[in-house]
Amino acid sequence: MEVRTFGDLIDWTRQLHEHLASCLAHCANEHEEERAQMLLNYLAAQEAEMQRVVARFEQTADAKALKTYVYDYLEHQPIKTHRTCEAPYAALSFDAICQEVFDFHEQTIQLYRSLAGKAEIPETKELVDALLALEEHEAMRLARQTGRMHDV
Repeated sequence: MEVRTFGDLIDWTRQLHEHLASCLAHCANEHEEERAQMLLNYLAAQEAEMQRVVARFEQTADAKALKTYVYDYLEHQPIKTHRTCEAPYAALSFDAICQEVFDFHEQTIQLYRSLAGKAEIPETKELVDALLALEEHEAMRLARQTGRMHDV
């Protein structure tokens, strides 16, 4: 997907969360370890919820902000994730699954931090700050919850 505007960026982020949710759910059925299956199902549900929340941004954000071009995005490295899911998470350990998902969120956070620092229009600054806060909150929540699951 070509990202030209903040609206495109939000849609792209929504699609990444949606794809990750689908991949995690698919891999949960393929994993041999019960604890990893539980983790994958939990993470899939959380990513599906993130997809829904990000989709709401597309519907409720300021129209001016959504139409603003994202020139600086083109300089940012693309977020790396399993773009095609041929059960890669099914082969990973509990800790490796956590690391992959945390890395995905960290890349998204870094992208939004970069854009927030360069946003010149108040509406886009507000939008990026809200998306950044959402991703940071979700990353902290996932770390806390997976830490609890790790202890079980």
